[in-house]
Order: sequence, then structure tokens, then C-alpha cells
Amino acid sequence: MGGKKRICDEGEGVWLGSSGVVLIMMILVVQCSTSIGSVSAAAQVPAMFIFGDSLIDVGNNNYLSSLAKSNYYPYGCDFRAGPTGRFSNGRTVVDMLGNLLGLPYVPPFADPNTKGTKILGGVNYASAAAGILDETGQHFGQRYSLSQQVLNFESTLDQLRPMMSGANMTQYLAKSIAVLEFGSNDYINNYLLPSLYSSSYIYTPPAFANLLLNRYTQQILALHSVGLKKFVLAGIGPLGCIPNQRALAQPGRCVDYVNQILGSFNEGLRSLANQLNTNHPGAIFVYANTYAAFGDMLNNPALYV
Repeated sequence: MGGKKRICDEGEGVWLGSSGVVLIMMILVVQCSTSIGSVSAAAQVPAMFIFGDSLIDVGNNNYLSSLAKSNYYPYGCDFRAGPTGRFSNGRTVVDMLGNLLGLPYVPPFADPNTKGTKILGGVNYASAAAGILDETGQHFGQRYSLSQQVLNFESTLDQLRPMMSGANMTQYLAKSIAVLEFGSNDYINNYLLPSLYSSSYIYTPPAFANLLLNRYTQQILALHSVGLKKFVLAGIGPLGCIPNQRALAQPGRCVDYVNQILGSFNEGLRSLANQLNTNHPGAIFVYANTYAAFGDMLNNPALYV
């Protein structure tokens, strides 16, 4: 699957290289058809529940007292609805995944209109500046940390239960997909900000990665315990190559140290996915190699033009 692939919806195009296509295909492995509730019978899964940070936030921070907001131009300049709180010019990766799976745009949890039949296709809990650790990103103000997003999901379950029988609810959750994308802010808005956070003084990079993975595991298991069975766990991309880090490096270079310390987390998350698959044979845990996907974009930019 080499070369570039184009995925279009509503006139909004995004080019994906081979690594991005592989990520999508991994998710399609767990596809199944359904006609539960108001979700279209053409949908390959009944719902998608999304947990993460600004990379996949679709507007939750609009409703929080936060400096981390994107509900203004030029955000959304290529999105039909304009600036919605997506930290992007157009759709996010979860918007595209939902489209491929036959789902409508998954609404943000914090929107007062996200209730009733609108939640049957899933809910997005992602919040800009959020991390695995509750304190991560606190200098931005309010945000839904991982633990709070899990609590928010449980409140969604309270709304769903009256809509379907217990057996249908169990099947609905088992066939739905949970996408989790965390960790970036625990580094760029915690560990790598020693003037605001003490974590880099307390933990070596491997010890900090272990701390994150232990906390992450607890919340993943909490989601599994209430009925979710299909998980996509996204690793962290090459943070040493984002603009605020490149500004600290030599011209045209990434910050190698930052990229190197992410290895402990990404390798640990991959091992965690394997362990969870072994320990929970009735579930599926897929590790998404985000680092390789973005690395491909950086190393082969011509494929994405």
C-alpha cells in the first residue's frame, strides 16, 4: 500500500501516506454491521467513543474556561461548519475514521445538545491540554483529563441504558470502537516544562513513561470493565519535530532528545496492547504507531503534497 491515498468528504480532502492507511485498515479489521437505534444500517460499528487531547478534540473546550480553544479562524478554514473547536483547518483523524465506518460526526460531550438519540453513534470526550496525569496542562485552565473523560463516558452510559435492553446494551458496547490518544501533553505540557512542573526533577524518562503507562492502564481497564471491547491505542508522534520544539533546535532540525525519550512510552504502550490482548481474549486492543506515521510524512513529504 504505497503512494498517496486521498479520502474526501464534503469537499474536504486529506492526503494519507501508507502509514496512515495502515492505521485506518487496522481499525477496519474490527468492523461489524448494525442497526441499533438511529445509527444507519450501513454503519460498520454501532458507535465510536473517543478519548484524547487537542489532536482529536471536536469542541469540548469550547464549553470550558480554558486558554486552549480553537473556535475561531483560521481554525476550520477548510471545514464546512467553519471553526468548531477542532484544532485543525479541516477534519480530524477521528472524523475521517468515523466517515469510513459509516458514522456521522461524533459530537462533543460538553455540548448541551449531545443527548438523546444524538449519542447513539458515539460521543467525543477529547479535550485540548488534557493528559494521562490529572495535573498535566493545568496552566491552560479547565480541561477534561483522562480520568475525567472516563467519568464523562460513564455518565453517557447512564443516558444510554434507558434506550435499550441490557442484552442490546452489552452487544452495542462490545461492537463499538474506543479510540484513545493520550500522552503528548504529559510531555510538552508537563515533563518538558520544568519551570511549571516538577516531574522532570522527580522521574527519569523511563520512570516517567512507567508512571504514565500505569495510570493509563487503570483507565483502559475501567473502560473495559463497563463493556467496551474494541480499543485503538494511539502512540505519541515525534514531538521533537513540532514547531515549539524546533524553535529550540538548529535550523531545519528536530530536537532529538525529545523524540528519544518518547521511545519508552511508545514501546511500553505497544507491549501493553499485547499484554491486554493476552489477558482479555474477548477484547481487541490495537496499537497505532503514530510516531511512524508522522515520521513517514517528515521523511517523505512529497507523498503528501
